[in-house]
Amino acid sequence: MAATLCVVAVLWLRASAALYHIMRQPPEQFGSVMSRIPGPVAFLVLPFETLWLRARAGDLTVGDAAPDFTLAKLDKSGEIQLSSLTAQGKPVVLVFGSYT
Repeated sequence: MAATLCVVAVLWLRASAALYHIMRQPPEQFGSVMSRIPGPVAFLVLPFETLWLRARAGDLTVGDAAPDFTLAKLDKSGEIQLSSLTAQGKPVVLVFGSYT
């Protein structure tokens, strides 16, 4: 009985560690892996929310400069990079949210 419990505990720890590693990957890779996991298994069996909050916490603090990134323009005519806007010496305001 104890051996079975130890095996289950080791498997749970390995699955949790693997999920944490996958959560730290780019969204496309994370989504690809999660689409292969059947049903709500990851949510019911593993500490998904706790792992997610730790994996995606980041290390920025108030006052830090935003990391450079590139986004497509709304009209799909090209891309814009944050560093190209900050190089002009003008302030840049980043607004994150959903307007749906």
